[in-house]
Amino acid sequence: MFSGIVEKLTGVKAVERKKDFAAITLAMGGVKTGESVAVNGVCLTATKTGRGTASFDVMSETLKKTNLSGLKKGSKVNIELPLRVGDRVGGHFVLGHVDCTARIVSKKHEGKNCVMTFSVPAGHSKYLVEKGSIALDGISLTIFNIANNGFSVALIPHTLKKTTLGFKEPGDDVNAEFDYLAKIALKAGR
Repeated sequence: MFSGIVEKLTGVKAVERKKDFAAITLAMGGVKTGESVAVNGVCLTATKTGRGTASFDVMSETLKKTNLSGLKKGSKVNIELPLRVGDRVGGHFVLGHVDCTARIVSKKHEGKNCVMTFSVPAGHSKYLVEKGSIALDGISLTIFNIANNGFSVALIPHTLKKTTLGFKEPGDDVNAEFDYLAKIALKAGR
């Protein structure tokens, strides 16, 4: 389990495409084989570690449902290590189980801050809650201005500088994980 507070932005060292999966190697240390890491919000297991690198096998289903399929050598990704019992939850509970990709519709700078608007595939907007949480590329953010199949989030300079959202542009896709508590409440209300 994660909290959506990105620890660092790191680079992709290699992507090796296999028949049913891809092996992705990142520039990062401090991870042991078998440990979980959120990579752009996707919970992955380290399959190999080396000096300053960690590799992850990404199955075909994950490649189909996330933006990890577009990674190549030199791409940047958000990294978060899992919560430990007793850690503060600075964002919200994030499982690392991406629901869909959201497309950036607009990116408007307002001074040093930024408002980004996203669209989600039909059928997913039921999970959008005004002033509720969402994880975009693993970043815990607050939703506002829900309309049709879209919503907006506001970004502070720190988020723009330290995460993938700083260099993403309209037309780009980000991984979206809707708030687990909102999904449970929706299911309970049926």
